[in-house]
Amino acid sequence: MKLWDKGYSLEAAIERFTIGDDPVLDLELLPFDCRASIAHARGLHRIGLLTQSELDGIERELTQLEERARAGEISIPVGMEDCHTFIEDHLTTVLGDAGRKIHAGRSRNDQVLTALRLLERDRLSLVRDAVQKVIDSLDNLDKRRGSIPIPGFTHTRKAMPSSIGMWATAFRDALRDDLPLVAGVASLIDQSPLGTGAGYGVPLPLDRTFTAADLAFSRVQENPIYAQLSRGKFELAIVQVLVQIMHDLNRLATDAILFSLPEFGWLKLPDRFCTGSSLMPQKKNPDVLELVRAGLHVLTGAQQRLQGISGNLISGYHRDLQWTKRPLLESFATTIDSLTVMLAVIDGLEVDEARCREAMTGELYATERACDLVRQGVPFREAYRRVAEEYRSK
Repeated sequence: MKLWDKGYSLEAAIERFTIGDDPVLDLELLPFDCRASIAHARGLHRIGLLTQSELDGIERELTQLEERARAGEISIPVGMEDCHTFIEDHLTTVLGDAGRKIHAGRSRNDQVLTALRLLERDRLSLVRDAVQKVIDSLDNLDKRRGSIPIPGFTHTRKAMPSSIGMWATAFRDALRDDLPLVAGVASLIDQSPLGTGAGYGVPLPLDRTFTAADLAFSRVQENPIYAQLSRGKFELAIVQVLVQIMHDLNRLATDAILFSLPEFGWLKLPDRFCTGSSLMPQKKNPDVLELVRAGLHVLTGAQQRLQGISGNLISGYHRDLQWTKRPLLESFATTIDSLTVMLAVIDGLEVDEARCREAMTGELYATERACDLVRQGVPFREAYRRVAEEYRSK
């Protein structure tokens, strides 16, 4: 039975369309909805709407359901629409009236918001840890091979001397700057919407501070209308941070593709990271780096989807927001997967010192020569012209 059932049936095509892909996407959300439902049940017990025995049964069943969901042992039938219906149906089937009482004082609106916040908190923790691992890997690359010189480029032309260390630590520092952004958006979402109902509060004496603490939120999201306004807003804020991380990985991957070209040969990708061609026997392709590079644009597309879907809506809940779930989940998956493979790539990168040193041709030292003249008392503009004239005549 659907949570909104009023005794009539939807046309089949309408039902399929409105359900969408929630039965699949909600498999990720289900463990977090179980946890939020336990907190809600404890809140109902606290105000006398559930007995201790009913609460014990609900907690037992939800804990087991969460474990099964995390183990991948659950599928949600299409007719149940989403994980929220699946959970209530399970509790009602097993526990009878106790299951029928679980939805008192909440709407699917604050139910999905709460489950999403818990999922987002979990995924942001995974992102933070994965970013730190890539930072550490770049640090190790600097320690292992950082002293090896390579050309630095401007306008895709040789410019000044650089090094493997300067290059690796540039991306290390970029990713370090992403960590406060992750922390900032984690702080933003660290407020409990549970108890805001459909967006206008609930006429029951719910202890929202109690349930927020039970779910380890630092604070309650007080205004129920804002709880609904924050759906889409918070997802957009999260993806904007993930875009920053993917932007750094995009440029790191692009450099690694260029520097590992046979024509450069400064870096080498081990065979275990390279795919081949179905036609050309000699090919070893950096597909993993190309996919990471493209991942940035997958996320910018998700960013635009979230901004477009949640814009131009009057306050209150709208079914449009169902479409925000997929871009959020895909953005987390793409970012975490990209960080994971980039960690493996950086750890496995080989540096050809001889090829790097061969690339250190004389023009890279032109600015250094101009500065030597400046140290001898020559005005910089004159020193610049002298060195430029030398290269023009070559």
